[in-house]
Amino acid sequence: MADVAHAGGAPVGGLPERATVYWRKRVGDESLRRVGRWWTFTTVVHTVPFILAAVALGVLEPVTIPVALALLAHAWAIPELYAARGAAVLRPRLPAGAVPERRALLLLGDLVDDRSRGLHAATGLVLERGQLGCWLVGQAGAVLVRHGERRAYCYCVKASASDLPAGDRIAHLLLALRCDERDFATVANLAFCGAPWRLRRRLRPSQREALNAALEVF
Repeated sequence: MADVAHAGGAPVGGLPERATVYWRKRVGDESLRRVGRWWTFTTVVHTVPFILAAVALGVLEPVTIPVALALLAHAWAIPELYAARGAAVLRPRLPAGAVPERRALLLLGDLVDDRSRGLHAATGLVLERGQLGCWLVGQAGAVLVRHGERRAYCYCVKASASDLPAGDRIAHLLLALRCDERDFATVANLAFCGAPWRLRRRLRPSQREALNAALEVF
């Protein structure tokens, strides 16, 4: 999982953490499209052979239908496991205590508008519109929704200090995102890329509301 420090000390136009992943090409619209196509390709490569084998067994040897069903289960489980890993970036962490959590929420509330405050109160996530798309920021990662592609990019990234209250964790990531959106996506580790409907199935019911809000922004 990638770490980001408090973005308040970052130079304008970039995140210092990008130097720790110097070998990565800076994320942009075209690179995101390539990543999306690559994830689709790898998913097809991993699942289609199971489906074809299941069909062949069912047609050629009906007695092997139980084996064919097992192969279909494997084909279904592979993308679901990827989606579950993507949904994990938005899972809440253990609270730091009542008083620190209240103080952190006050700081976070000063950084967002009324709509985002209400969404955070209901879902624990913050909605942020950027140049690359619409972001959902949580305590340990963020999800980028690309409307032209109908894809969700799940990034695993956290604040460098692990003992922060939930509001501070989100505030740190939000400030880093606002400092340089492309550097933020470059530093973070991509956990999943795929259809929003697949990700929605693995989110908590309240978080699905946040994903729907991100899809409705544009």
